[in-house]
Amino acid sequence: MIENPIKRRPTRKIRVGSVYVGGDAPISIQSMTNTETCDVEATVAQIQRCVDVGADIMRVSVPSMEAAQAFGEIRKRVTVPLVADIHFDYKIALAVADLGADCLRINPGNIGSEAKIREVVAAAKHHDISMRIGVNAGSLEKDIQKKYGEPTGQALLESAMRHIDILDRLDFQEFKVSVKASNVFLTMDAYRLLSEQIDNPLHLGVTEAGVYRTGSVKSAIALGGLLMEGIGDTMRISLAAEPEEEIKIGFDILKSLSLRSNGINFIACPSCSRQEFNVIKVMQTLEERLEDVRTPMDVSVIGCKVNGPGEAKEADIGVVGAAPRSLVYRNGEKSHLIDTNQLVDEIEAMVRQRIVELEEAKAKEIIRTSFSE
Repeated sequence: MIENPIKRRPTRKIRVGSVYVGGDAPISIQSMTNTETCDVEATVAQIQRCVDVGADIMRVSVPSMEAAQAFGEIRKRVTVPLVADIHFDYKIALAVADLGADCLRINPGNIGSEAKIREVVAAAKHHDISMRIGVNAGSLEKDIQKKYGEPTGQALLESAMRHIDILDRLDFQEFKVSVKASNVFLTMDAYRLLSEQIDNPLHLGVTEAGVYRTGSVKSAIALGGLLMEGIGDTMRISLAAEPEEEIKIGFDILKSLSLRSNGINFIACPSCSRQEFNVIKVMQTLEERLEDVRTPMDVSVIGCKVNGPGEAKEADIGVVGAAPRSLVYRNGEKSHLIDTNQLVDEIEAMVRQRIVELEEAKAKEIIRTSFSE
C-alpha cells in the first residue's frame, strides 16, 4: 500500500454547528439547496436526500425575511448544520442568527456601513456561529475590476483580504473563506495565493463548473490539485445537477486521494473483450443498489483473470470473473466460487454481510475498551 503523501496546510479550526472545519478535522463535504426556500417541505426533503448520501453541511439561500422565517422552520426539522446564504441585507443575517443558523455566508463589504457589519458580527458572537466570506470572480468590486481589467488570482485575493480585514478589525476569527472562479487555473491560483496569506480554513469550489459530467471533471482537476498540495478544509462541487450528486462527486474526489472514506470504493475494470460478464451493467446496478452504504469498504470487480487476482487481493471483497463461476476473494484470500449469472445479488449479499461483521467487531471493541478503562 502506497502511503498518502499529502500534508494538509495548518489552519485554525472553526465550528459549523456540530461539524468542525479546519485544523485536524476531516475535510467536510457540503452542497446547497435549489428548492424555493419558502417551500419548507420540498427544502427539508432535499436536505434529507443529501444527508442520506453523506452531506456534512448544507447551505440554504435566504433572500428575504419571508425566506428567513422559512429557514427557521427548516432548521427545526433537520439535524445537519445549515449555512444561511445572505447578500446585502444585514437584517436578514440578524434574523437567521436568531433562528438557528450555524454559519452565515456573507461578504462583510456588501452589507453596508460598519455599524451594520458590527451588528452582524455581534450576533454571530452572541449565538456562537461562524461565517464564510465568499468571493466570486463574477462579482468582484467595481474598483477591483477596473484595477485588474479582468478576474485574476491577485484580484480575488485583494477582494478576500478586504473582507477579512473588516472581520479582523472587529476581532472576529470564526470564519472560513472561498475564492471561486469558473476557470480551473484561476481558481487554483487564487486559493494558492490566499493560503499563503491567512491561516483561516478554506472552502474549496469551482463556481458555475457546468453540467454534471464536465463540471465534475473541472472540479476534480482544480480541487484535486489543491487538495494534493494540502490546501482545503471543506468543499462544494458546484454542478448544474441535483445537490445530492454534488455530495457524491465530492466524496469520490476525497476517496480517490485517500483523504476520506464514505461508502464503497469500487475498483472495476474497463470493459474489454476478455470480460466474462457484462462489467458495465453489473457495476451500474451495484452502484444503484449499494448507494445507501456509508461503511468504508473496497470492492473489486474485474471481468477476467488477467488483472483480477491482483486487484482482489487488495480489496475487502474481490471478484475475478470467469464462466460459469467467478472466484471470490475476502480480505485478500481466496474464499469461494459464485454463479457468474448472479453476480449482482451475490456481491450485494457479501457487502451487506461484511457491514454486519464490521459493526459487530466495532461494538465488541467498544465494550472491550470500556472494560479496560
